[in-house]
Amino acid sequence: MAISLKPVVKASDKLKGMLNDAIAREIQVSIQYMWQHVQVVGVKGVAVQDKFQQTAIVEMKHAEKIAERLWYLEGTPTTKPSPIKVGESLKEFLELDVRAEVEAIEMYRGIIELAQKEGDVTTAFMFKEILEDEEEHHDLFTTMLEEV
Repeated sequence: MAISLKPVVKASDKLKGMLNDAIAREIQVSIQYMWQHVQVVGVKGVAVQDKFQQTAIVEMKHAEKIAERLWYLEGTPTTKPSPIKVGESLKEFLELDVRAEVEAIEMYRGIIELAQKEGDVTTAFMFKEILEDEEEHHDLFTTMLEEV
C-alpha cells in the first residue's frame, strides 16, 4: 500500500484565500508595529515602545504558522503585506492598531467558521489559538489608548 503525500484534509480555494489574506495581514501588522516601535517619541511613547516590538514579533510568528499550514494544504503563501499604516503620533498609532486587531478578530472568526464547516479541525484549532492572541493585542492597544 502506497503512502499518500497529499494532505489528509482538502481545503477549498476560499479557505486557502482566507489564509493568504491572514498572512498578508500578519505581515502588515508586524511591519506596522515594528515601525511604530522605531518611530515612537515622547515619555509615553518610550514607556510603551517595547510593547510594539513584542507584539510585532508575535504577529510575525503568526504569519509563519499560517504560511506553514497553507503550504501543507497545498496553497502558496503570499509574501505581500496588506497596506501598512504606521501613523504619525502615539495616539494615531494606537487607533490604527486597535482597528487592525478588530479586523483580525473578525477575519479569524470567519476562518474558524469555514474551517469547521469544511471539517478542517486543525486549521480551526490553530486560528482559535491565534484569535486568543489577537484579542489580547486588542485589549493591550485599547488600554494603552485610554492613557493617551
